[in-house]
Amino acid sequence: MRKLLFIILFFSFQLFYLQEVTLNKVDKVNDNKDKIFYTISDISKSEYLGEVLVNGFSNDDVKMFGEVYKKAKQVGANTFSLKPIEKVDGTFQNFDPAYYILNLYYTKADNIPEEENVAYLVSSANKNQKISVNNKVLEINPRSFLKLQLKNDEVLTVSTRKLLGSAVKLSGKDGQPALYFSLSNFKIRSNDSIYGGINLKSGDITGLEKSFGMFLTTIYSEQKND
Repeated sequence: MRKLLFIILFFSFQLFYLQEVTLNKVDKVNDNKDKIFYTISDISKSEYLGEVLVNGFSNDDVKMFGEVYKKAKQVGANTFSLKPIEKVDGTFQNFDPAYYILNLYYTKADNIPEEENVAYLVSSANKNQKISVNNKVLEINPRSFLKLQLKNDEVLTVSTRKLLGSAVKLSGKDGQPALYFSLSNFKIRSNDSIYGGINLKSGDITGLEKSFGMFLTTIYSEQKND
């Protein structure tokens, strides 16, 4: 009985450890109340605050984002970028969802660029997702996403191809910010403020709050729609 209890506790500890999210480095703390947490590529006008380390793989990306978001807000970060991890030979590692680092920044709202007229279709964490775009059948791999360019004179119909499934019509228009959609059900309580205002509903195609969408498209791989 003691051995069994020890084994259970050991593996419970390992599971907890493998999903650890920590503030790996803190240079500064910014006193702001921004709820946004956007990815950024041009950091020339951003203030570096520190970095958060994600150590261990988890398919529960909602929970992982919540932990990352809480750590980021401890130092007042409202933007982030993926930190390249250098190998001993001077090259950089391919992205590893079980171990990655996000650089944390504070960026003034006027200096955060807005991507317009694109739609991101984010697949499931653990299974392929079949959809059709204007009747063209596509299969998106797990932990992947498609990026669709939207045009003002074109309507794209995205469907889950199920009898009672979802369909959305997408088109470009002047000043339209980037759109993020999940092709699986991320279950989040609508009153849970730690996720930066995410308010998701169940359904085959679900709109994602921008911060969460940007996090997913950072830790997932882009799948080209050829």
